[in-house]
Amino acid sequence: MSRIRLIHWNAAEAEERAARLASAGHDVEHGELRDSSSLRALARRPPEAVVIDLGLLPMQGRDLGLWLRKQKATRHVPLVFVDGDHAKVARVREHLPDAVYASWRGFRSALRRAVAQPPGEPVVPRSTLAGYSGTPLPRKLGIKPGAAVALLGAPRGFERTLGTLPAGARLGRGLRGRHDLILWFVPKRADLTRRVAGLAGRLGAGRVWICWRKQTSGTATDVNERLVREAGLAAGLVDYKIASLDGTWSGLLFTRRRRSRR
Repeated sequence: MSRIRLIHWNAAEAEERAARLASAGHDVEHGELRDSSSLRALARRPPEAVVIDLGLLPMQGRDLGLWLRKQKATRHVPLVFVDGDHAKVARVREHLPDAVYASWRGFRSALRRAVAQPPGEPVVPRSTLAGYSGTPLPRKLGIKPGAAVALLGAPRGFERTLGTLPAGARLGRGLRGRHDLILWFVPKRADLTRRVAGLAGRLGAGRVWICWRKQTSGTATDVNERLVREAGLAAGLVDYKIASLDGTWSGLLFTRRRRSRR
């Protein structure tokens, strides 16, 4: 019996897909990977194959595949991508050509083949951000048409760095009025510690990028990815995406942690 990790972003569909895999004789684990701790747990105990459903969030599926290939602990674990829009699946293939691609109708033979023949020399991406090469920055940051975007502590001229926004999107500095997305640029650890709880408290259903200067930026900083993630988690947020904004800034995207239902 092979131990399989199923990745799906819809709980009800994930249950049905997991039942299909179990009926084919596999020991199936499933559930969302919404933060870094769950990713680290996956890397500590790699399964015999990872099945990623591309039907709902194909680019998130691609990013997870890139992350798995980038880690030494999971590099040789077979990746099986299932379903998804043809054009978007083709974009995933560009970065992970040696993964297995199948439909749920024909997943049994595809998964059997993947487990029997794990990649001996897997394609390793240069970066976990490889999927965003050439992607316009507003799209990379998830700025949608009509969105209200707030900039906090943004460097001078960052509006030009963003470039052309989607139709109807509005950009402003400060937190006045409604905002769907916040870009918060944190220069010092003390600022992060002092303000993160208050910002999390007023986030509502929105999202926030917490950004820090790269070590290679040439500007001294006491903020890094680990500190940003820890501060966000402590404030009731959960991170689910990382991005390089430019040559100076990187960021983690957070949303409010969902409360479990009883």
